[in-house]
Amino acid sequence: MRLLVTGGAGFIGSNFVHHIVEHTDHTVTVLDALTYAGNRASLAGLPSERVRFVRGDITDAALVEELFAGADAVVHYAAESHNDNSLDDPRPFLDTNIIGTYTLLEAARRHGTRFHHISTDEVYGDLELDDPARFTETTPYNPSSPYSSTKAGSDLLVRAWVRSFGVRATISNCSNNYGPYQHVEKFIPRQITNVIRGIRPKLYGAGANVRDWIHADDHSSAVLTILEKGRIGETYLIGADGERSNRDVVELILTLMGQPADAYDHVADRAGHDLRYAIDSSKLRSELGWAPRFGDFEGGLAATIDWYRDNEDWWAPAKDATEAFYAGKGQ
Repeated sequence: MRLLVTGGAGFIGSNFVHHIVEHTDHTVTVLDALTYAGNRASLAGLPSERVRFVRGDITDAALVEELFAGADAVVHYAAESHNDNSLDDPRPFLDTNIIGTYTLLEAARRHGTRFHHISTDEVYGDLELDDPARFTETTPYNPSSPYSSTKAGSDLLVRAWVRSFGVRATISNCSNNYGPYQHVEKFIPRQITNVIRGIRPKLYGAGANVRDWIHADDHSSAVLTILEKGRIGETYLIGADGERSNRDVVELILTLMGQPADAYDHVADRAGHDLRYAIDSSKLRSELGWAPRFGDFEGGLAATIDWYRDNEDWWAPAKDATEAFYAGKGQ
């Protein structure tokens, strides 16, 4: 196939492009606006005959039209995705996540292009810490931030374009990703790079909030499985049974990096901080036969630590500005 991958220079998008090159014969055109979260270096070393890069915005209808004309399928990763940033300025989240997705869907409608939409478990809101339930494909939407509400809106647009216009689309909602090429503003790489720099990690509040972690390569394999085998109009939840509290994650990072497990500082919790996310991915596993490679979170985290140790030239340029931003907020 000829794939168009929006946001393919971002964290999970670039991991997907690497996965496609390694595991298929498909060619990829990456469309990315290279905002702060996009990085051309995340695509370094990939064969030019397989991967083409186009810098541009998914709200640019003329450019989107041109790129759809040469694509058999589109995988839509591009999004504004940082909760803290959405609280400071919601407008970019509306532009990219709502208007951008609409622009892509209209092109898919015109060209009859297979379309897969990447979303998040945050559209479902959060769960109580002592609730045994997990999110499923039928969990009602209950977003709690400008980020998650705009992602919920984009999901609903996809569903409407499938039903109203026959667009051949699927949706996946995934739990928290970790792995190579993740911006140092995010929780796991921020703590890892702090330890590398000799800075004490920072933990929001008591650190009791729970996230369901999945390695980015496992997310990539799940998306490819849905693209190839998923039923049109269906939503699939992607998860790897990786529930951990933020405190447990920080302490495990410190332990794996040879530091005392309590060598971190507590900072004020962020506004509207969701308590717990947990994914039930049984539909994806039973219907499409998918399973994660990194079933052991500790093993995946150790591999991620090694990657950040070995690739300081990739993350160092953004580190100082990121820490200065958080310092200004007391975090």
